[in-house]
Amino acid sequence: MQENYVIGIDFGTDSVRALVVNAHTGEQAGTAVQEYSRWKAGKYCDAATSQFRQHPLDYLEGLEAAVLQALSEAPEHVRKQIRGIAVDTTGSTLVAVNRDGTPLSLLPGFEENPNGMFILWKDHTANAEAEEINTLAHSWSVDYTRYVGGIYSSEWFWSKILRTLRVDEEIRENAFSWVEHCDWISAELTGITDPLTMKRSRCAAGHKALWHPEFEGLPSNAFFTKLDPLLDGLRDRLFTETETSDKPMGAISKKWAEKLGIPTDVIIGVGAFDAHMGAVGALIEPYSLCKVIGTSTCDMLVAPNDEVGHLLIKGICGQVDGSVVPGMLGMEAGQSAFGDIYAWFAKLITAPVKSLLGDEAAKVLSQKLLPYLAQQASLLPVTDDDIIAIDWHNGRRTPDAKHTLKGGILGLNLASDSVKIFKSLVEATAFGSKSIVERFRNEGVEIHEVIAIGGVAKKSPFVMQTLADILNMPIKVAASEQACALGAAMFASVASGVHESLQDAQQAMSSGFDTVYQPRPEVVVIYQKLYQKYVQSGAFIEHEFLAKV
Repeated sequence: MQENYVIGIDFGTDSVRALVVNAHTGEQAGTAVQEYSRWKAGKYCDAATSQFRQHPLDYLEGLEAAVLQALSEAPEHVRKQIRGIAVDTTGSTLVAVNRDGTPLSLLPGFEENPNGMFILWKDHTANAEAEEINTLAHSWSVDYTRYVGGIYSSEWFWSKILRTLRVDEEIRENAFSWVEHCDWISAELTGITDPLTMKRSRCAAGHKALWHPEFEGLPSNAFFTKLDPLLDGLRDRLFTETETSDKPMGAISKKWAEKLGIPTDVIIGVGAFDAHMGAVGALIEPYSLCKVIGTSTCDMLVAPNDEVGHLLIKGICGQVDGSVVPGMLGMEAGQSAFGDIYAWFAKLITAPVKSLLGDEAAKVLSQKLLPYLAQQASLLPVTDDDIIAIDWHNGRRTPDAKHTLKGGILGLNLASDSVKIFKSLVEATAFGSKSIVERFRNEGVEIHEVIAIGGVAKKSPFVMQTLADILNMPIKVAASEQACALGAAMFASVASGVHESLQDAQQAMSSGFDTVYQPRPEVVVIYQKLYQKYVQSGAFIEHEFLAKV
């Protein structure tokens, strides 16, 4: 049998990863990671105002470098046997484009304009616009938020578009349409970027852009015009139909085939979001909760439509037929900050060291700090009187999106040291995960097991053990360190015809699991009490403290 290879490309928050894999065995032939140079330099971002933008050149340069490096690790014959490529990205990460589908920041005069760049998933500059969308949707004849948990988020498509149109006249005058990163980069690889004809991801459109067959595509133009006349007519310059990621976007363009040194008949698949493809790479099954744990979390759940399709699950990030596994209902939830909270705490400690002792001392401390804190925290007992922290440092994604919320730490005394506070922050992120599990169960969706992927899942036993204890469920960690890229590769194998179905691709290409964390009965009972304190403390911050400041 002739060998066939596929490439999965995973665009994360900080870097892009390419994985070249044998589509029949799952054997890795090459892999590489390329950081975004402009993003790493802190350009176009302002954390104080929650503005996070990425230049499309970071994506284009990163893709080319990562794929070429990954291919250079593979035997020479592999290049000629590449059959398909599929891409996953963060989301909702969107950009304003001209009539040709070119991001405005790639055009003269817009090169340094953050509003013409990709607006990253964690950009929260559109909080006010999200509230307006919710207010109008809940009073409209059709509640367009019914399939996204009943609450529209500032992290999503329409909120970001509306704010950008309001604050930037040049973008308003030159933006013909708007495109998600997973759609644009896939179309770019084919050379066909016309925003009116490019295939749009079911995953992105359903979870972030209010697309649903019941609405005959997107919400009505009347709704958007009522929201703001600036949106009048934009619906007609977007899309009506969507595609699942087992479908082809098209063949690779001659330009990109030459850049990458691969055949011109390579098929590019329809893109999707990283967590959704990561869940596929981690062998998600019905009623398995797959947690992608990194700077934030994205939690994926799939179930047969005939069993849960009648439910409208409140407070999650959407329920979309085929967004994860074609033919099944895909449900998404997640936390706006997870690893980012640990990084914040580390920076809190290391920043004065950098100022007082210099970069080298701060660098050494940064490398050792979090592993040290985790090791020391693992030695601490779990007691009823432990510090309680709330994990809303970047707002709350689910359940019940509200990105104006703030985090908190309660129960400090003069014996509270850095290790105890770090332990409380880890527990807070786990409590936030538990609140998501509880919401699904309360809404009638069972969760039978937990699967974990991502950097935190692979690197921090303390965090994962704490999560297992607080969820009171075993957690299986996928063996692949690149589950998102592997899931993209699986989709590429189906879109290119190497495999007939996604299930066939998973069976052939999976690398299984390498670790299982079991809950410890002696601390589960205590964590159940602490979780109630977490819920009460969160309610106080949301309804009493923040309401009065």
